[in-house]
Amino acid sequence: MRKSLFVLCLLLAVAPLSAGEDPTKVDSKHYKVVFENDDVRVVRITYGPGEKSVMHYHPEGVAIFLTDMKVQFTMPDGSSQVVEAKAGDTVWSEAGDHNPKNLADK
Repeated sequence: MRKSLFVLCLLLAVAPLSAGEDPTKVDSKHYKVVFENDDVRVVRITYGPGEKSVMHYHPEGVAIFLTDMKVQFTMPDGSSQVVEAKAGDTVWSEAGDHNPKNLADK
């Protein structure tokens, strides 16, 4: 059975992050840098069914969804939002902290 519910490539403007906020540092299981230079950082994000991350920060950037996804994002204040996207969707993502959880079953 395929483990990943969704795979997302996130193209981020390079911005300083502390090691405690950088998702590739605090959750290397789900976040992998696939390309980085002085101008851009490309991160591949992969979650299995029901998996969740830890609270972390993303600078603003473009998200390109490689598979369908349904995720609950919990914010630092405890509020949450469910977001769905289809493979091929491309969205602008504002900077901010969140803790994602995969709600899909694949």
